[in-house]
Amino acid sequence: MAVKIKLKRLGKIRSPHYRIVVADSRTRRDGRAIEEIGLYHPVQNPSRIEVDSDRAQYWLSVGAQPTEPVLAILKLTGDWQKFKGLEAPAPLLVPEPKADKRVLFEAAAKDSADEPKGEAITPKAKKADKAEKSEKAEKSDKKADDTAEAAAPAESAGA
Repeated sequence: MAVKIKLKRLGKIRSPHYRIVVADSRTRRDGRAIEEIGLYHPVQNPSRIEVDSDRAQYWLSVGAQPTEPVLAILKLTGDWQKFKGLEAPAPLLVPEPKADKRVLFEAAAKDSADEPKGEAITPKAKKADKAEKSEKAEKSDKKADDTAEAAAPAESAGA
């Protein structure tokens, strides 16, 4: 019996997940498998690849042939190099650990506790400042009126 190590497709239409399985070469792609030896989730960033190295080494040693996609995965994990006696590749990328939601919530609550509650964000203008601003506005209005009056007699004298 010819045994292959191949991918068994699972998941929805646009979100594939695969299991790395050992199966008879005559079975369907998603058919009955002899053994499941790993996972492959290509949609995640970075891709999630888990292979039971001991079982992969066993099946390779008894003559199971990996398909091309599985061979690429085994080369990434280093199982193929281990089987052939070559140098191991660089380690796989590992996703960053997610922050604990409770810690994030407590940090946000602490930040919001420092904020003023029910107060104005900008400071109120003092009465003296208001008086100065109103005086400056009146002076500028007077200057505009004076310049308009000075321009009006000159026009009438020339006519």
